[in-house]
Amino acid sequence: MNTTNTRTRPKHLDLTKIKLPIPGIISIMHRVSGAVLFLMLPVLLCLLQQSLQSPDTYVQFRDTFANPLVKLVLLGLLWAFLHHFCAGIRYLALDVHMGTALPAARATSYAVLVVSLVLTVIFGVWLW
Repeated sequence: MNTTNTRTRPKHLDLTKIKLPIPGIISIMHRVSGAVLFLMLPVLLCLLQQSLQSPDTYVQFRDTFANPLVKLVLLGLLWAFLHHFCAGIRYLALDVHMGTALPAARATSYAVLVVSLVLTVIFGVWLW
């Protein structure tokens, strides 16, 4: 046992006091966005089926998506997709040992956040 270390370890973990680095936050957000996209896939497929079923159901579909709350949910799903996509590209680069140094990992983490938000704004304005 190392007796030179005088710091005492915590007896319990207080998750509200732990400061996670930005690559860790991006990793958690990547997993959450993937889970949300996976869980929303049946809903999105049902909406696609409704929009393609007949002209009457398409009109109902269009009226449903005129609601700002529904548009906000779809904007969140758009962000989840774009974040998952950008973070996935980052992880592919990490798999081939590109950007594994700490400054590069932090920079690419911030780049994932910025690029996914900018693309969400661009596509959101275009689709809204």
